[in-house]
Amino acid sequence: MKKFTYSHVTLLFATALCLLTTIISAAPIPAPAAATHSVAAAHLSKAAALRAEKRMILATATSIYEEMSLEDSGLNRKAFECAWTGYYKLRKKGLLRRTDILSIADFSQSSSSQRLYVIDVRNRRLLYRTFVAHGINSGQEYASAFSNKMESCKSSLGFYITSNTYYGFNGLSLRIQGMDKGFNDNAARRAIVIHGATYVSERILHKYGVMGTTFGCPAIPDDMTTQIIPVVKGGTCFYIYYPSKKYLAQSPVLNS
Repeated sequence: MKKFTYSHVTLLFATALCLLTTIISAAPIPAPAAATHSVAAAHLSKAAALRAEKRMILATATSIYEEMSLEDSGLNRKAFECAWTGYYKLRKKGLLRRTDILSIADFSQSSSSQRLYVIDVRNRRLLYRTFVAHGINSGQEYASAFSNKMESCKSSLGFYITSNTYYGFNGLSLRIQGMDKGFNDNAARRAIVIHGATYVSERILHKYGVMGTTFGCPAIPDDMTTQIIPVVKGGTCFYIYYPSKKYLAQSPVLNS
């Protein structure tokens, strides 16, 4: 039998110690119980605050909707709740230069309905209710298909911030900036603007039984441009609503 000398024992001990040190250093160091509890409490506190804020937003929306009797004017309750939620979040981020006006195009309604609502938020008054056209490839009487793609000739859902006016082919027009990435952020490149159109009117509706359509712009009656555009220009919130499950679940503005 081979005898172990003192040097052998020393070498074995040193090797074992080295292995033990490696194992200990590689093992995860558990966080102190107090620190773990503190992080968990912070997450719970934030989640609770967000839930409370959401309840507050919806409660305010309900209050305004009922106070202004917006249901009687045909505005979908869900459309207003979404519009108010997005308006609130854009305002909270300081993205709105003007917070006194909220405009909603309710594309869940027929184009033969006066489905554009311009609301004075401060005084809780409905300033204007009129027609607004959708893109030719979004549908005929009802809009049901939407796109953010170039040359799609479809309307784009979501939140916009109004910008400056100019005079173009359609007369007085208003530039709008899409704020929902993936849904309407190509609006400027697509030349999507608010403008007047002679084919958006009671006369066209009575003559053809259906409202005219656009290349994607939310066009309003030609005789309303000088009334509505000066009121909504300069950094107000403009929202195009439709009960699209994809949009409602993925909207960067609504779900921020």
